[in-house]
Amino acid sequence: MEIKELLTKLNQTQGSDLLLAAGNPPCLRINNALVKIEQQNLTPEETEALVTPIIRPKEMEEFKRLKELDTSYEDKMSRYRINLHYQMGHIGATIRRIPKEIPSMESLKLPPKVMDFTNLERGLVLVTGPTGSGKSTTQAAMIDQINKTRACHIITIEDPIEFVHTPKLSVIEQREVGFDTAFFGEALKRVLRQIPDVILVGEMRDLESIQMAITAAETGHLVISTLHTQDAVQSIDRIIDVFPPHQQQQIRSMLSLTIQGIISQQLIPRQDGKGLVGAFELLVATPAIRNIIRKGATQDIYSMIELGGAFGMQTMDSTLFELFKKGLISKNEALANSISHEKMEKLIEGKI
Repeated sequence: MEIKELLTKLNQTQGSDLLLAAGNPPCLRINNALVKIEQQNLTPEETEALVTPIIRPKEMEEFKRLKELDTSYEDKMSRYRINLHYQMGHIGATIRRIPKEIPSMESLKLPPKVMDFTNLERGLVLVTGPTGSGKSTTQAAMIDQINKTRACHIITIEDPIEFVHTPKLSVIEQREVGFDTAFFGEALKRVLRQIPDVILVGEMRDLESIQMAITAAETGHLVISTLHTQDAVQSIDRIIDVFPPHQQQQIRSMLSLTIQGIISQQLIPRQDGKGLVGAFELLVATPAIRNIIRKGATQDIYSMIELGGAFGMQTMDSTLFELFKKGLISKNEALANSISHEKMEKLIEGKI
């Protein structure tokens, strides 16, 4: 068995991930379910032999020193985001398949208002959701839309680069941490000197990256980034809470001025078993929303989203209910992925 065979199976099945860990059989993640490729468990030696051909020698040296590595690999079929780690003293790998073709915003069935975000000159747009919810794909679709329709300078800072963009109307530069820049924070510090119009920050992962992203948005750039949060309210709270208490009021004020929108998303298994369907919550930064953020009353945002249909807003629960009504997802999936389990039950039972 070779890594090329496993990657071929990953592509043929349209799986999202290949999991390799000593003591376990190779597994594919297909429509959020794990499928064993073989019954025989991998030995530590087999696991290392599988991943070595797709890792640069210098990166393998660095991995064995630091015990962690995020990198990428590309073949004729797809690109791959690779995470190497140690478990029980042996190498493990999670390999995420990234299609070479960037999907359009229409094909992803993103809320129509998201298209307006790609026309913005400045501000902060967040794409949030759990791991494996398609955040990188949504980001890539938005960048591709800007690339197709606007003559501007786009810079991405990613760890690692996932979707590769071909310049169209825009000039686009993609910087990979560890390959094009030594450190994520350092790249963010320098990016404003590179005169970008649009900045994609692969992930706002700590205080430094959050602060730099907000500053870039405040100084007249459109910044698109991600957070691992479940919904819009959690996203705002996470940004505020990462700062020391004495800075939080200032950050609330800055965020209230810079935030343009938050797209929260999940990928839900279809009821017919034919893949996954996206469910989206959308917050649009209206004057009322900005005022709530400034005051720190984020619990009031849920009701503002519910009442904000005229501005293009939608709640996660309303989206899940619509998918259930159309027969695209099951009742159990609607309940399991809802923000308010009790409210979803009432919606399904027709009590609201």
